[in-house]
Amino acid sequence: MEVSRIIAEIDGQIAKLQQARALLAGTTATTKRIGPGRPKGSKNAAAAASAATTPRKRKLSPEGRKRIADAMKKRWAERRKQNSKG
Repeated sequence: MEVSRIIAEIDGQIAKLQQARALLAGTTATTKRIGPGRPKGSKNAAAAASAATTPRKRKLSPEGRKRIADAMKKRWAERRKQNSKG
């Protein structure tokens, strides 16, 4: 027998045993877990609640935006002046 075929058969048996266990425990496990972490499409209630309570972004006023733009233009002019002396 090929190793990959043996592994596939073992995986099939594991899936059947997990379904049987879930039925005996009173839950239904129709999806097969592949790895750690939340399954795709699941929603975390705590994350959704914290997202609603996060503070909103602050908005910059037009005056503040102009002040920053003027300061940057001044800084760039000084940098050009220093580079031309260079």
